[in-house]
Amino acid sequence: MFSSNFWKLSSSFLSFLEKLLVAYWRSLLLLLIGVCLPMLVFEELALVVLQNQGGLPWDETLLLAVHKIAQPQLDVFAATLTKFGVFWGVFPVATVISLVLLRLKKWRSLAYLLTTLLGSILINRTAKLLLHRVRPNLWESISPEFDYAFPSGHAMSSMTLIAALVILTWNSNWCWLVLAVGSVFVLAIGWTRIYLGVHFPSDILAGWMVSIAWSIGVCLLIQPHLTKPSTIPEDELTVDEEESIAQG
Repeated sequence: MFSSNFWKLSSSFLSFLEKLLVAYWRSLLLLLIGVCLPMLVFEELALVVLQNQGGLPWDETLLLAVHKIAQPQLDVFAATLTKFGVFWGVFPVATVISLVLLRLKKWRSLAYLLTTLLGSILINRTAKLLLHRVRPNLWESISPEFDYAFPSGHAMSSMTLIAALVILTWNSNWCWLVLAVGSVFVLAIGWTRIYLGVHFPSDILAGWMVSIAWSIGVCLLIQPHLTKPSTIPEDELTVDEEESIAQG
């Protein structure tokens, strides 16, 4: 009898597990590709940094290769463009979008955007303090930085904003435009940090990876695209009602 009950329970559990995987396979795949894999890359980079503060073998090579194209006009361009990675670009854009979401009472989208951006700042500052990686010193930078290097704050802030905007505009006509323009912006900011000699390439890569993982991870938790009945205003929707809607 025990054996019979055991197999019945096992069969029931496997049936439940199958239904669960069928229902949530997209979220699980996103969790694997969008969160786990980027975090594994970040972890590997962080371990190498802890063991070798001077940088990875390819860090110095890439820095010197980029520095070969240095010229006065490009210096001014890079020094100006890099400021858009935080205070001149990311911060004002994030502020405007937050105010728009607030005005439209898009509470869930606003909560996602603010949590993602503020969490990214906290992650960056914590990682810098824990890893204590000094900045490269291969030449005198025209735009020097004096805090720790790993991971790059400019790379993280730009990637976090663009990743969040791609997620917020997903399945809309704006998504591909945001992805195209945002990709150019993220790559350009990363290039300025290397060109100016204030970051190792691995600092940039680490910032991108942890930002992608964080943005997607927060999305899976907050679910900014959670559907709701059109007859219920978003500001009157309770947590229990949203959960019941999410469950179908």
